[in-house]
Amino acid sequence: MRAIYATDLSAASRATIENETCLDCLERIGVDEVHLLTVVPSNVHAGMPGMNLEQRRERGLKEYQSVMEEAGFDVETHIVRGTPHRRINGVAETVRADMTIIGSRGQSPLENRVIGSTARNLARTTVVPLLVNRIEREAEEPEMFREHLFQRMLYATDFSENAERAFDAFNYLRHATEEATLVHVQSPKEELELDPQSELDELADTLEQWDIDTRTVIRDGDPSEEILDVEESVKPTTTLIGSRGRSRLRRLMLGSVSEDIVAGAKGNVYLVPPARTAGYNLL
Repeated sequence: MRAIYATDLSAASRATIENETCLDCLERIGVDEVHLLTVVPSNVHAGMPGMNLEQRRERGLKEYQSVMEEAGFDVETHIVRGTPHRRINGVAETVRADMTIIGSRGQSPLENRVIGSTARNLARTTVVPLLVNRIEREAEEPEMFREHLFQRMLYATDFSENAERAFDAFNYLRHATEEATLVHVQSPKEELELDPQSELDELADTLEQWDIDTRTVIRDGDPSEEILDVEESVKPTTTLIGSRGRSRLRRLMLGSVSEDIVAGAKGNVYLVPPARTAGYNLL
C-alpha cells in the first residue's frame, strides 16, 4: 500500500511520524511506501525576511525520511506550494495513493466550528481514505491520544453504499484490529427496508471470523451526536466512517456526519470517501 503522509513539520506532526507503535500499525495493514509531503503556503515567498521555509522544510523532511526508512518503509519526499488540502489531494491522485495521513490537534468546541483547517477541508474533499491522527492539544511535546491506530475500531454505518465501502477497509485493517464496535443510529425520518440489528449481526459475524471481538450498538437520535457519544463510551483507537460525495455543492454544505466526526472525535478517525471518479477535477 502507498500512503501520503502530510506534515507541517510541527511538534504534532513529529509525534505521529516518530511514534514506533503508529508506524508498526501502518506496516501491519500493508503500508510499505510513504510519500512525505509538506505544503508551503502560496502567500509565502522565498524573498520574504526570515521566510526560508522551503529550505527548513526540506531539512525537516529529510529527518522524517530517515526515521521512516529505518522503520522499513520506502520513502519519497515532496515540497509543494499552494492550498494544503488541494495540493495533498493532487499528490494523492498523482502517485495513486491508497490513503492519506494527517495529524490534527484536539480542538475546543468553538474551534471545531471553524471550517478552515486542513483536516476539515480534507474531510470534505479527500480522494482516498483519510486517517486523521489525533494529537494532544496543549502540550509542548505532544503525543498521540491513542497510538495503537487500528487496535479498537468503532465502525459507524447507515447501510449506504459508501458505508459498505468503508466496512470493506477491514479487509486490510483487520491485521491490526483486536476489537470492534459496530453502531447504527436510527433517525425519526429514516425508513429502512431492512432490520438494522440483523444487518449489524451479519457484519459482526464477518469480523468474528477474523478473530475480532465484536459488539453491536443501535441508537436513536442525531447521528453525529450519538456516534460521538458511543466513541466517548467505548474509547476506540480509531473511528471508521464513510463520507458522502465530493460535488462542489457538497463541499459547501457544513455539518455532514463525517465532518462532525472528524471535528469532534477524541480519538483517530479513518474516513473512506466514495470510489474515485475518472477525470475528476480536484481544483
